[in-house]
Amino acid sequence: MDDEREQSPEHGPLAGFTVGVTAARRADELGALLERRGAAVLHAPALRIVPLSDDSELLAATKEIIGRAPDIAVATTAIGFRGWVEAADGWGFGEDLLERLRGVRILARGPKVKGAIRAAGLTEEWSPASESMAEVLDRLLEEGVDGLRIAVQLHGEPLPGFVESLRAGGAEVLGVPVYRWLPPEDIGPVDRLIDAAVARTLDAVTFTSAPAAASLLSRAEERGLADDLLAALGHDVLPACVGPVTALPLQARGVDTVQPERFRLGPLVQLLCRELPSRARTLPVAGHRVEIRGHAVLVDGELRPVPPAGMSLLRTLSRRPGWVVSRAELLRALPGAGRDEHAVETAMARLRTALGAPKLIQTVVKRGYRLALDPAADAKYDAAV
Repeated sequence: MDDEREQSPEHGPLAGFTVGVTAARRADELGALLERRGAAVLHAPALRIVPLSDDSELLAATKEIIGRAPDIAVATTAIGFRGWVEAADGWGFGEDLLERLRGVRILARGPKVKGAIRAAGLTEEWSPASESMAEVLDRLLEEGVDGLRIAVQLHGEPLPGFVESLRAGGAEVLGVPVYRWLPPEDIGPVDRLIDAAVARTLDAVTFTSAPAAASLLSRAEERGLADDLLAALGHDVLPACVGPVTALPLQARGVDTVQPERFRLGPLVQLLCRELPSRARTLPVAGHRVEIRGHAVLVDGELRPVPPAGMSLLRTLSRRPGWVVSRAELLRALPGAGRDEHAVETAMARLRTALGAPKLIQTVVKRGYRLALDPAADAKYDAAV
């Protein structure tokens, strides 16, 4: 099915990588897609969602719309629109709400929400092919909104400049909060994800909502780890966002992200299947092809899991392939190793066993260790240096 699978039938394209998932909604689906392609998944929901039926703000907005219909309604997500109608039914206002909306010009952000609108017996006036809120805003402002009452279905993510621009154009804007985000009840998984990112034991972290990204950054600030987390996301841990709106809190802090062309979970996973393997270091060593991934190594295409201490040593050696690295430098690379250089020897023995090819790493007596880079590659490396 996937090109990556056809190229690597014995393991998935994400084998050897660890991916963090910050989603609260559809987290199981995203995690399953990643695991199916070989990734180890660290699940840390950065938010929790207030159930619609318990949301007093949505109830108040629904009553206000029933009492006085808007001129225009902007629907942004299918799940939010369906949930709104279902919540109104539960409160006994379902028919009243639909009756009001039948006389309203409805704009739908994309095909999914368009389907939800029609399933409720309503008809949208227009929907952008781009699924972009910016295009919705441009259309409204071009037509003119002065004096109009516009209901905007909020969907837990910021709509940067959207509401403000409508108000600046003279519109009265009523926000309809179809679901709201709150911090997670258990912050432990989020802290573990932050620690893993800072320690570089995480290869990528996925974001499917802007509030999740903002929440993760906020928690890092509370723990005094914001700079460390931003440094990790800027260099070693790939931040992958489902779309440009989701990326905004990260971009505001100077973090570049990758995003799929289609803002869906499937394309997001496919993007990681391309990006992570392309970032892995591949070297010709002692007659073997060695690809260094997050928590494993591909030796001639065979996946070899490696303990964390071993991966720390291997990464240190691979920074200067073919060059001798001292035991003292390798000791500094070992997490919590102290001052005993025998820790390097123990970790090195385990690394060689894990790799299944002991000659990949040579011992240089009284000096340290080196990756046995193939001579031709070694000459090319020296020339580049």
